Amino acid sequence: MNIKKHSKITVAILLGLFALTQLVIQAVAAEQTAAIKSSSGQSFSRYADRQYPTKLLWGDTHLHTGLSVDARAFGATLTPADAFRFARGEQITSSLGEKIQLSRPLDWLVVADHSDGLGAMNEIVAGNPGLLIDPKVNNWHQLISEGGQSAFKATMDIIATISSGDVPEVLKDPDFVGTIWEDYVNVADSFNQPGTFSAVIGYEWTSTTGGNNLHRNVLYRDSGEYAKQLLPFTAAESDNPEDLWQWLQRYEDITGGQILALAHNGNISNGIMFPEINPASGRALDKDYAEMRARWEPLYEVTQIKGDGETHPYLSPNDEFANYETWDQSNLGPVKKKPDMLQYEYAREALKKGLKLEQKLGVNPFKFGMVGSTDSHTGLATAQENNFFGKHTGVEPAAKRWQKQIGHFGDVIFMGWTMAASGYAAVWAEDNSREAIFDAMKRKEVYATTGSRIALRFFGGWEFTAADTLERMPERVGYRKGVPMGGDLTRGPKNKAPTFLVAAMKDPLSGNLDRVQIIKGWLDKQGQTHEQVFDVVWSDNRKPDTTGKLPAVGNTVDIESATWTNTIGATELLTVWEDPDFEPRQRAFYYARVLEIPTPRWTAYDANFYQEKMSAEVPMVTQERAYSSPIWYTP
Repeated sequence: MNIKKHSKITVAILLGLFALTQLVIQAVAAEQTAAIKSSSGQSFSRYADRQYPTKLLWGDTHLHTGLSVDARAFGATLTPADAFRFARGEQITSSLGEKIQLSRPLDWLVVADHSDGLGAMNEIVAGNPGLLIDPKVNNWHQLISEGGQSAFKATMDIIATISSGDVPEVLKDPDFVGTIWEDYVNVADSFNQPGTFSAVIGYEWTSTTGGNNLHRNVLYRDSGEYAKQLLPFTAAESDNPEDLWQWLQRYEDITGGQILALAHNGNISNGIMFPEINPASGRALDKDYAEMRARWEPLYEVTQIKGDGETHPYLSPNDEFANYETWDQSNLGPVKKKPDMLQYEYAREALKKGLKLEQKLGVNPFKFGMVGSTDSHTGLATAQENNFFGKHTGVEPAAKRWQKQIGHFGDVIFMGWTMAASGYAAVWAEDNSREAIFDAMKRKEVYATTGSRIALRFFGGWEFTAADTLERMPERVGYRKGVPMGGDLTRGPKNKAPTFLVAAMKDPLSGNLDRVQIIKGWLDKQGQTHEQVFDVVWSDNRKPDTTGKLPAVGNTVDIESATWTNTIGATELLTVWEDPDFEPRQRAFYYARVLEIPTPRWTAYDANFYQEKMSAEVPMVTQERAYSSPIWYTP
């Protein structure tokens, strides 16, 4: 037998079989590849190739530390480094020695200390020799060193002096301010960990002339390399928002970076946060003002510790949920609050005025997205009712804090119990980075909550149907068929009304969901604005009465033990809603409001922990909520 010849034949046969097998495998693979593709060419895995934001990131745009004059004056000693550590989930010790930790870390934080007098209080207390050459600063230091009433008098004088813009020159010295600013920026950079935690650089510009709170938080997209190139703008330089916008433009021109401003909750602005008459010139708003404001202020702080700013019962008498954590008694200065000021202070009315101004000027100056934040002056971003550490160090958790004064504005004294444990800013972003968070803010794909971490998606379009609610990832169909919160709709198909896809999921640590509402505002052909609140989906199979009013969800709160049960409400609510009264020639906006079932307010937790009985005026129950950014329709 010729073994060699036989072996060659065997090898040839094997090679042939191998080649044939490869062809079969390739054919089968090609057939399988074709089989797993849909008719649209999409992959079977719905999680692949998602070209839209998938990260829901929680943060606070408005937190103060001991670098702010007023925060330090009330006893806050925590630093920006402490604030970042706390926000990212670490246990720290408060200024008063209390151990504290968040229930869950935040994803990002802006330490937004006041640019006026930045770091000054710490240095005055410490007796910085470079500052004590000024007689006024030296006197402040001596009084603080004496303690007691002398120290209190000095700290109040420091706050009043800096708030008025009459800042001693040594505290405005560029070398002094530059050192404080550079240290803060370096700390923020050191805590910034893309993908894990974003330490967004920022500060608060504090215009308070005459008690009119026109504060803005300034947020940077960039690293410290950019932020260090210009010192923060101060109210001592100008208390006019238009000059702040000019400074923002100068920053971008000089550095090549990006920056934005976020308007402070307007409920103590003395009726000029959303004006029709420019407070600086006394003339009606013009197109230049509208364009500048729309360019630089894409967001509004709709809820925070000093009250909720969505709407007011005076402005929305038909809205049963309008009177939420309302601060409407006074302003920062001596001017008494008047009802006609309210229309210029609240978000919903401002959105309506924006439609009117857009028709007149061609630009909507009040086309903003909505976020919540704390405005805490403790260095602690706490907005959860059972972990609330208050407005400033003087009202951190302690017996009787509900009775303490937190502010004396004009002839009105605000008591501790009026503080709202609010709020947080939610961002839909591609990833956890400064850049992605900033970009989401610019496109207004953000929303506000009063402290609960409700997950919320809101889309508007022309083709949504009830079948779309069966999609377990509503964003897949939402981005394909429409625009997300913060977006714009223009004229749609003839004889069609806009449709809205809204999906909400409860916070695992908070109450179930009561209902989802869509608030519509519009401008009629006579130039008058209107609003309407629609209940679009709700829990527990309730039915509206003959007037269309939906019955209350109920209340399981036990005030004495500060507990509740989730035996009512829903874990998620999802629907498609079509505007029943759509008029294609009318400008309009729509936003979603999500309500939880009643749960204990922070005062109930205090009463239980300290075994106190509070007066009857103190609310013990709350209904946490979320506000989406609007979607606008423009003919």
